[in-house]
Amino acid sequence: MESQYSPAKIEKKWQKTWADQKLHDTSTDRSKPKFYALSMFPYPSGNLHMGHVRVYTIVDVIARLKRMQGYRVLNPMGWDAFGLPAENAAIERNIPPAKWTYANIDQMRQELKNLGISFDWNKEVTTCSPDYYKWTQWIFLQFLEAGLAYQKEALVNWDPIDQTVLANEQVDSEGKSWRSGAKVERKLLRQWFFKITDYAEQLIPDLDQLKGWPERVLLMQANWIGKSTGAHVTFTTEQGDDLTVFTTRPDTLWGATFMVISPEHPLVEKLTTPKQAKAIKAYQAEAAGKSEMDRTAEGREKTGVWTGSYAINPVNEAKVPIWIADYVLVDYGTGAIMAVPAHDQRDFEFAKTFDLPIQLVVQRDVKISDSPFQVVAQPPNDPLDAKTMTKAYPDEGVMVNSGPLDGVPAGKSKGQSVDAAVQWLEANQKGKGTVNYRLRDWLISRQRYWGCPIPIVHCPDCGIVPVPADQLPVALPEDVEISGKGSPLAKLDTWVNVPCPTCGTPAKRETDTMDTFMCSSWYYMRYPDAQNSEEVFDRAIANDWMPVDQYVGGIEHAILHLLYSRFFTKVMRDRGFLACDEPFQRLLTQGMVQGKTYKNPKTGKYVTPQTIKDFANPVDPGTGDALEVVYEKMSKSKHNGVAPGDVIAKYGADTARMFILFKAPPEKDLEWDDADVEGQFRFLNRVWRLVTETSVGVDGARHCAPTSNFKNLTKEEKDLRRAIHTAIKEVTEDLQDDYQFNTAIAELMKLSNALTDAKCKQSSVYGEGIATLVRLLAPFAPHIAEELWHHLGNIESLHLQSWPQLDSDALIADEITLVIQVMGKTRGTVQVPASATREELEDYARNSEAGQKHLEGQTIKKVIVVPGKLVNFVIG
Repeated sequence: MESQYSPAKIEKKWQKTWADQKLHDTSTDRSKPKFYALSMFPYPSGNLHMGHVRVYTIVDVIARLKRMQGYRVLNPMGWDAFGLPAENAAIERNIPPAKWTYANIDQMRQELKNLGISFDWNKEVTTCSPDYYKWTQWIFLQFLEAGLAYQKEALVNWDPIDQTVLANEQVDSEGKSWRSGAKVERKLLRQWFFKITDYAEQLIPDLDQLKGWPERVLLMQANWIGKSTGAHVTFTTEQGDDLTVFTTRPDTLWGATFMVISPEHPLVEKLTTPKQAKAIKAYQAEAAGKSEMDRTAEGREKTGVWTGSYAINPVNEAKVPIWIADYVLVDYGTGAIMAVPAHDQRDFEFAKTFDLPIQLVVQRDVKISDSPFQVVAQPPNDPLDAKTMTKAYPDEGVMVNSGPLDGVPAGKSKGQSVDAAVQWLEANQKGKGTVNYRLRDWLISRQRYWGCPIPIVHCPDCGIVPVPADQLPVALPEDVEISGKGSPLAKLDTWVNVPCPTCGTPAKRETDTMDTFMCSSWYYMRYPDAQNSEEVFDRAIANDWMPVDQYVGGIEHAILHLLYSRFFTKVMRDRGFLACDEPFQRLLTQGMVQGKTYKNPKTGKYVTPQTIKDFANPVDPGTGDALEVVYEKMSKSKHNGVAPGDVIAKYGADTARMFILFKAPPEKDLEWDDADVEGQFRFLNRVWRLVTETSVGVDGARHCAPTSNFKNLTKEEKDLRRAIHTAIKEVTEDLQDDYQFNTAIAELMKLSNALTDAKCKQSSVYGEGIATLVRLLAPFAPHIAEELWHHLGNIESLHLQSWPQLDSDALIADEITLVIQVMGKTRGTVQVPASATREELEDYARNSEAGQKHLEGQTIKKVIVVPGKLVNFVIG
């Protein structure tokens, strides 16, 4: 046994021993309750960063704790390995994306092992591996068979130079491509979609099942799905076409004075009069150059062009002009809106810009007198006037100028104007009450190489033909040239041209690949049966482990990844493969790891710390400007990252783990501080010395003698045992539900201090304390804890031991410290029996040295006794 704590030696030793013993393999003992601990799998970018260290350490503590508490634990790891960065790397380095990706995986896997994370590597999945994406393709076919996958034309961000589709995030603030710099166009392309909207009615109410999710994530999900109740109403154009709108305020139909449709709406050409054709074409071209974000931004100038045509308002037969405007999107809702400028601010601004009529249909409500004897309706002092309005009036009131709704209270409460309007529309066959969702169907097509191929063949005779399941996977070809311009697959004739699987006619493969969210929406289903080559997973095995008990990952995935995973789970349930409604029972969204950052406030540029000479007064070495010192999310571009490998090399993995857990609660952002890292290293050194230098008999610490042996203890032994079991209680509670790792480690420090200060170091109680400290430390710092456990003479791994059990009797104090106060000021303390009555406590206080000193010659007017705490004398 080393006299000095040397993490470099012991960590490698135990990592090898655990691997040789298969200590982290998933137990198949179904007599134990299951616990599925899952961290969001990473994109293999090359090296771990501190954000990775945080999330995987959090999950590892949970997994190790649950094993010690008697659970069989599944704690898997894999790689979200498809995506655009690998294509970019292939272009920059002139190497195949697969080679770059797998090299990164090897690097990151070893770094995870160096951290001592107890992953079961037998469960490893890699989404770019054919043995994984075969089943991604199979799931696509399941969606197709269920009527949930379809093709349609959709507007996309198109880079005309690189000939590829861009995500919104790849379009800069000037509407240019992040890579080529070309002005991005909005272009209609035939794309594959998943009908997630078919599950919208389940996705919202089932949020109520997710009691273990953060409230803000539930709210983000609900807002993204965006359930709205209202009505579909059909206007008729002068040309005789139907133009249907959805509105949440059908009661304001009588105030609709114009309509707006998307520049891409299929009726635009038919509605455009010859006089307006030139202006319409110019506006459509201008709109095509704007991103969706630009078009829908709040506060932007309202633009639009009149088509020259009118529609008939079905409720009052009024002719209303039809305009096109870019803030209406063709693939959102019906691509058309009715405009009620008196009661919608966006419509109001549009009407004012183009001098369109404003019709008031909701008047400020009548006022009710405050008299307790009578209810008197009075007209408002300042009634609204459409001619003088300076902004829209969206609030409640009373319906006016609305035919059958006049006088009805305006609002959505039961029996008010919205209900009345829907009833009237349905009774008169003018419209129908309905539910609408903000959620849109999921576009899964990508015009890229490094993604999962869509298993479809396009046959001139048979149409869309799915690749038969026994011919999966449709493998990515390796002999491709990746230039970053267009889809490499579409240019590879030997891959594209194939016979139709149904009739044998020459046909063509689908050249789009799938959105990488496809791969990450079901990986947690695969983990329990990751090596299965015959089916997507064995249903009995998957349903034994599903749902995930604890999921941990970043808040940036709060919407899309979690929403798509919930959707996949429900579809796979309905296809008979899963028995659960939701994939993740509990969700923890950990905060970011931030580093000290030096920023020039004038230029906005970040400065490398190595170039700064005086950290007390840092200046930009290039300009001489004083620098701001702030904590921001670690990143290469900000020069504020800390490499996990460097920390491990200097302090060891256990110190890195302890710091990342102790610095802040898991859901809060964490500010990296080298001094605090050093503090955790010192603490582990103290624990090392405490255990290795103790003279207690090894047997006392090894066996943790049962409670029945702890009789006739001295006061010092009772106090120490109380500290031991207080630590067990507090640490156990801190690791339940909210996972307050920082306060749990603080309790370990308290126990360490109590053992250091103990006067009964030859006692079996001290032995119990030493062993308890080591066992409580095990999930947090597994290497040093294992080494110390074996130093105590144990043979079997610490991580196979049970979690320390609380002895509630040990928490009961024989004596308490009674505080003595005079006129509210503390004058002293005295040790008294914990069972003392109020009268006895008063006597102890009066007769104590402090009591006699401060009460002598005084008249006591009142005595306040707080049992178990204090006695306060009021004198006069």
